[in-house]
Amino acid sequence: MIKINKGKRFQQAVDAVEEFLRRAKGKDQTSSHNSADDKNRRNSSEERSRPNSGDEKRKLSLSEGKVKKNMGEGKKRVSSGSSERGSKSPLKRAQEQSPRKRGRPPKDEKDLTIPESSTVKGVMTGPMAAFKWQPTVSEPVKDADPHFHHFLLSQTEKPAVCYQAITKKLKICEEETGSTSIQAADSTAVNGSITPTDKKIGFLGLGLMGSGIVSNLLKMGHTVTVWNRTAEKCDLFIQEGARLGRTPAEVVSTCDITFACVSDPKAAKDLVLGPSGVLQGIRPGKCYVDMSTVDADTVTELAQVIVSRGGRFLEAPVSGNQQLSNDGMLVILAAGDRGLYEDCSSCFQAMGKTSFFLGEVGNAAKMMLIVNMVQGSFMATIAEGLTLAQVTGQSQQTLLDILNQGQLASIFLDQKCQNILQGNFKPDFYLKYIQKDLRLAIALGDAVNHPTPMAAAANEVYKRAKALDQSDNDMSAVVKRLWLCPHPPTGTRA
Repeated sequence: MIKINKGKRFQQAVDAVEEFLRRAKGKDQTSSHNSADDKNRRNSSEERSRPNSGDEKRKLSLSEGKVKKNMGEGKKRVSSGSSERGSKSPLKRAQEQSPRKRGRPPKDEKDLTIPESSTVKGVMTGPMAAFKWQPTVSEPVKDADPHFHHFLLSQTEKPAVCYQAITKKLKICEEETGSTSIQAADSTAVNGSITPTDKKIGFLGLGLMGSGIVSNLLKMGHTVTVWNRTAEKCDLFIQEGARLGRTPAEVVSTCDITFACVSDPKAAKDLVLGPSGVLQGIRPGKCYVDMSTVDADTVTELAQVIVSRGGRFLEAPVSGNQQLSNDGMLVILAAGDRGLYEDCSSCFQAMGKTSFFLGEVGNAAKMMLIVNMVQGSFMATIAEGLTLAQVTGQSQQTLLDILNQGQLASIFLDQKCQNILQGNFKPDFYLKYIQKDLRLAIALGDAVNHPTPMAAAANEVYKRAKALDQSDNDMSAVVKRLWLCPHPPTGTRA
């Protein structure tokens, strides 16, 4: 499982699994020894129930002697027969029963389940009480490591049936729902069990990305206060245990760490500097984490005003889309206050599969724009390829099948192509936002006198798609701009 490439909590979870397996192996050996003893006792009982000829008496005597030698006359142990009847009498009492009772055939061994240990019962209290642990004979749980059970139970809401399935479960995501419901998929499949911070968390902005982030913060046990410009979006999260903040300033003043995720540089500045904004709630020790995708100049300005009031600042834009946000599988790019980055550890584990610390403020903004520039340009190229295939009489589905078998194969490629072929442009990443990121990336290149011709060409295609009222559709709707292009006759050049 390559623990060295994983986080500390993941390594601890794997260590717990390995320790559990070692203990289980030892108990399997003990169980095999006990099973042999039980078989000897049953054979002895059957011999006693038969007519006592001379040879049979000698066999019975030898069998009884073997049982006494293996078990020890002074040890107290529950026999198989008494276990089936729920009795706690020792072996000696079982041996004193009448021949008629000793000769009774044993009941079905399926009743010989191992009782649930106190360590498992402890895990099953509190927020884990919704799970129902169902141990089986092949699944020894007595005296097992409680950390292992917490890790295992966090993988699924269905009863765990075999610990060998953990490796498989780590690679499986929940079904796609596209919903901002609190029942978003569990990120612990990657991160292991999460211990939520005891700090009070605030969150400003419940859009496509923010809704999934807050869902996972609540699901992992964080105390969260929410605010959104459209207050109705807060209702779902209030029902699930979040607190409502009336203004950004109130959220910041009542919370230890406040996250924000809004659409663009103007919205980010208004949130901090506007009436009843974040800046009015900042005082020494208060922490502000901006997760919006903005330019480096904007984030630097916000950092300066926050720090000037004694606050602590971290930028942490996220790479992903609505589905990855719901699944807790975002990639987080952070820069700024390193101590605040560490304080956000449990929050970042809840909302993402990995995080990067990139140094001083502005670095994360630059890296995020470059990432989205590549993504936006790739999406425009995918759309261009599909439309060219259509115009030249080639099957678009066959093109997708070929791409999926080659080096370009990816979930992104497959999902976006399938959406285009099905005419489904429900937003997973708004077209208007990828165009905004392309524009900011081009400006970043201009600031350092570096050409970005591919991004510039893609930006023009998205701008045209926005003019065709595709702003609030998914970025894959850029294909509509290409569908509507006039095509010259085959064999000519435009």
